[in-house]
Amino acid sequence: MAEEIIRSKPPAASSLPAESPEQVLERNIAALVVGRNSDPFSLLGPHPVSGGWAIRFFLPWAAEASIALHSAAAERPPIAMAKVVDAVKLRPEGFFEASFLSSQTTAPAPGSYKIRYRTHHGEEHEVYDTYAFPYSISEFDLYLMGEGRHYDTYEKFGAHVVRHEGVAGVHFAVWAPSARRVSIVGDFNRWDGRVDVMRPRGSSGIWELFVPELSEGAIYKYEIIGPTGTMLPLKADPYGFRSELRPNTGSVVARLDAHAWRDTEWISQRTSKKWLDAPMAIYEVHLGSWRRIPEEKNRWLSYRELGDQLIPYVKELGYTHIELLPIMEHPYDGSWGYQTIGYFAATSRFGSPADFMEFIDRCHQADLGVLLDWTPAHFPRDTHGLSQFDGTHLYEHSDPRQGSHPDWGTLVYNYGRNEVRNYLISNALFWLDKYHIDGLRVDAVASMLYLDYSRKQGEWVPNKFGGRENLEAIDFLKRLNEVANERFPGILTIAEESTSWPSVSRPTYLGGLGFSLKWNMGWMNDTLKYFSSDPIHRKYEHNKLTFSLIYAFTENFLLPFSHDEVVHGKNSLLHKMPGDLWQQFANLRLLYSYQYAHPGKKLLFMGQEFAQRHEWTEAKSLDWHLLQWDSHRGIQHLVSDLNHFYAAEPALHEVDFEWPGFEWIDANDGDNSVLSFIRRGRTPGDFIVVVMNATPVVRRGYRIAVPEPGAYREVFNSDAERYGGSNVGNEGNVEATAIKHMGRPFSLELTLPPLAAIYLKWTKA
Repeated sequence: MAEEIIRSKPPAASSLPAESPEQVLERNIAALVVGRNSDPFSLLGPHPVSGGWAIRFFLPWAAEASIALHSAAAERPPIAMAKVVDAVKLRPEGFFEASFLSSQTTAPAPGSYKIRYRTHHGEEHEVYDTYAFPYSISEFDLYLMGEGRHYDTYEKFGAHVVRHEGVAGVHFAVWAPSARRVSIVGDFNRWDGRVDVMRPRGSSGIWELFVPELSEGAIYKYEIIGPTGTMLPLKADPYGFRSELRPNTGSVVARLDAHAWRDTEWISQRTSKKWLDAPMAIYEVHLGSWRRIPEEKNRWLSYRELGDQLIPYVKELGYTHIELLPIMEHPYDGSWGYQTIGYFAATSRFGSPADFMEFIDRCHQADLGVLLDWTPAHFPRDTHGLSQFDGTHLYEHSDPRQGSHPDWGTLVYNYGRNEVRNYLISNALFWLDKYHIDGLRVDAVASMLYLDYSRKQGEWVPNKFGGRENLEAIDFLKRLNEVANERFPGILTIAEESTSWPSVSRPTYLGGLGFSLKWNMGWMNDTLKYFSSDPIHRKYEHNKLTFSLIYAFTENFLLPFSHDEVVHGKNSLLHKMPGDLWQQFANLRLLYSYQYAHPGKKLLFMGQEFAQRHEWTEAKSLDWHLLQWDSHRGIQHLVSDLNHFYAAEPALHEVDFEWPGFEWIDANDGDNSVLSFIRRGRTPGDFIVVVMNATPVVRRGYRIAVPEPGAYREVFNSDAERYGGSNVGNEGNVEATAIKHMGRPFSLELTLPPLAAIYLKWTKA
């Protein structure tokens, strides 16, 4: 049977004789030395006794000890500890009590004395008394946390380097409501959970402790005794700001105020930025595999090296944003960061928190936004993480039909619990606040919205109305978006949501979830199916290109070709394309040209901008050597030119989410696999004509209708020699003639290059 935890006020038993104060003291000491006292402040530190004060402390490694006064009387010799003071004995395990006479009625100030001790090996030390210091978290903080409305909990929880009562040290706080005892352990206390036992804050479930003279860099974990009295595996700090490099799993005390930010202008402009009307081309990156150093044991680049190499590369290509696969700490490289353990810790793989801040700062100075992938849909079962954190299903549901994810073998957050919602919203705000992140792409939103996601009948629990909608998760996502946008105007929240859930990117006051943008997974799947088919069969797949316009303006869509499309047997984008090698490259150029012409913001995963041949793997660098070949450099030139042209032409980005920004010319020429349409800006007369030929046949004399007379300049041609194409085109300008076609008074006669797209810009006659 587990040993009973001793609390400061044991339950009264009328059938038993009352214990004397001496007996209570002795019982508490006995519990302390075996690690079973849950409220050490009732025993340790300064306590009033007859005629003065007694200072009690527990140092298992001390052979003898004394009190060194650091007040006005500091010149007095230290007061030697007595082995026996009244009925309290010095325990051989290392319990001490020192008594001294004093007429003062208040306890000695925490910084007014130190404990001086000598170890069994003769080493001498002086330390402040941890149990002399008062608590820091206010009752109002506790109230807001319980209500689930304390969105700055990262300022209270975790490990903070502070000055408390004039003494430097680290303040720790953690939520573990069912724990019988919580201790901080690390090298500084020889990983002995009896030494730094935390103070319980009543029914809040919060434990806190200030450890004087501890500093940045200290490695620590929480030692927790669960509700049954069983010692749990050591736990990393849920709010830890830094972690050890895997395979080690300890949390590391880290300051977040070491970096002097230089992005004031960027943040100020972001506040008033209308991103939905602006060009947004996102380069999706996995930092561990973008580029490595093979000569140095295939090591990663550091955050600072990435700043030197990645930022100018992305900037030169014309991207507006970098989106990072999760950089929050994760123990397993193969999860790519999506199985997060350290939600508040930028991974130590690439450097320190200050190094990551420097990277983001340099992005902003280069006019690049930084988006982070964020994973509130699930968390891994690793024993040092959130799983059964205090010996109960604290963060997750106890019922596996609600609390476990069948696809990924992970656990699902209990979104209906105030403290859990508070934890997740606080984490989102933390990255926007402390790291100046410009937005969060929320992973696996569909799995959060549906209670029956990937579950069969009987494997899920309906909501209170009998439906499949996860009402608590819906409420959480709405509140997240409201709070994030209220506190950080100009940031973006982006949903990876793969179903037809309505109004994902509509404001909450209109019944939406409140996201800024939604990934258009339907467009991505249909587009890749079309482009993967042989051109001779594409006339039967034509609707896959036209169908997206039926729903294109129901959401604020982002068009992604992400990491998910080029891993685990899915092949690279280049090798999804049919035909010989020339046709594969031509198809890829056409694919990107179509993406940039279609309404919606753009995203491309790293390596696809130069036609990476192999599937992506997190274990090695991209195939940069491919750039020695003209065909691969051609794709890179094409992506760069598309980005710059897209940013320069309002018609391609200004009206992405409304019908006035798009107009079909001919959506029905499936027999020739030709598609033509117009993209319009807000200024009258600002439009681009787009014509796509999805077959390897040059089509000469192809007529399309246009809305205006005058010259139409061919401003982009994906078949240009610069891109590796055959250089078939229209030699600059094409004049519209007054030949009626498809109900319009004017038309153009064009030469359509093979497997290519052309963009034509109208000039007023």
